[in-house]
Amino acid sequence: MRIGIDLGGTKIEGIVLDDSGKERARVRVATPTATYDATVEGVAAVVRELEATVGARCRVGVGHPGAISPATGLIKNANSTQLNGHPLDRDLKRALGRDEVRLSNDANCFAVSEAADGAGRGWPVVFGVILGTGVGGGIVVEGKPLTGAQAIGGEWGHNALPLPRDDERPGPACYCGRSGCVESWLSGPAFQEQFAKKTGQKLRATEIADAARAGDREAAESLELYCDRLARSLANVVNLIDPHVIVLGGGLSKMDALYRRVPELWRNYIFSEPDRIVTRLQPPLHGDSSGVRGAAWLWPA
Repeated sequence: MRIGIDLGGTKIEGIVLDDSGKERARVRVATPTATYDATVEGVAAVVRELEATVGARCRVGVGHPGAISPATGLIKNANSTQLNGHPLDRDLKRALGRDEVRLSNDANCFAVSEAADGAGRGWPVVFGVILGTGVGGGIVVEGKPLTGAQAIGGEWGHNALPLPRDDERPGPACYCGRSGCVESWLSGPAFQEQFAKKTGQKLRATEIADAARAGDREAAESLELYCDRLARSLANVVNLIDPHVIVLGGGLSKMDALYRRVPELWRNYIFSEPDRIVTRLQPPLHGDSSGVRGAAWLWPA
């Protein structure tokens, strides 16, 4: 059996899959964020609880924000910034007493899961998108994740927002040290802050979408602008890797309007005949479970 762990900014989710891919156990807890060591112990505690539940020692895969630098072996680029600069793989092996724990970027895990038996199943090139606390992405080609020379394959969230309007320059500050990154516009907290600044209302992203659907004019305007920014940003991805399917994940993937409006808008930005854009924009088949399932499948059957 194999364990998958999805290490997020707010929660750690773990799952046990048997060799047929059937779920045997699941745990979800809040992520301890006070210190790096607390986060490592939080992951280890979830693994121990899952193994106690199924009564067996399991192989462990972990999906995490950021990437392990090929140059240093340390985590880099994680929006859960307490992870950066630490040897997460080595520390987890020590905490769990294992010779091997397999790690991969959380968006790569999501993309692998959806490409294997989810919304991207059967398509050669799948781009998996995380729209949540941060903005991430993973590329899967013929069933295999494309990691890249710097281990940053798919990190579209730290490109600049394409075709910025005058009022979008220089853009919000991003935790990476630059301004105007896609993540600084399209993450859940960013969208909510933009709406609060415009209206004085503090709503969650999905609540803004609900208000727009109910006829709230300001919510509809904010959602339309979000869709346009997402369309511009994904058009750059299509122009570069030309995926057959883009699967959205993360909390904002639950906003139904994205799947209708973004493909209408990206026709204005993709370098192809507007009436012949066949790339599909899909919700995740496995929902919130895709990341944790993909982490488990870091250990093939």
